[in-house]
Amino acid sequence: MHTAERRLVVTEKAGLHARPAALFAQTAARYEAEITVARPRTSEGAAVPSPEVSARSVLSLMTLNIRCGDEIVLKASGEDGAEALDALAVIAAPDPS
Repeated sequence: MHTAERRLVVTEKAGLHARPAALFAQTAARYEAEITVARPRTSEGAAVPSPEVSARSVLSLMTLNIRCGDEIVLKASGEDGAEALDALAVIAAPDPS
């Protein structure tokens, strides 16, 4: 099974809260790939493990408290994983122009 991963900085002004989180989850649900989201954190220069949550769950996404400027890691396992990550990146980090 093919796995794709993408790191990006969230530029959506509202982060992934309420409406953007709902759109993100709805978009993820359109794909066959299993998609997770994590918000890596550091503490005193060391990486702290972050829970990976389903991109299809609005409530799970909101528990990560993802705000504008936060880095997130998207992972997708499945045939259409890369395509799914492209679509989700447009929601989380829209082109500012």
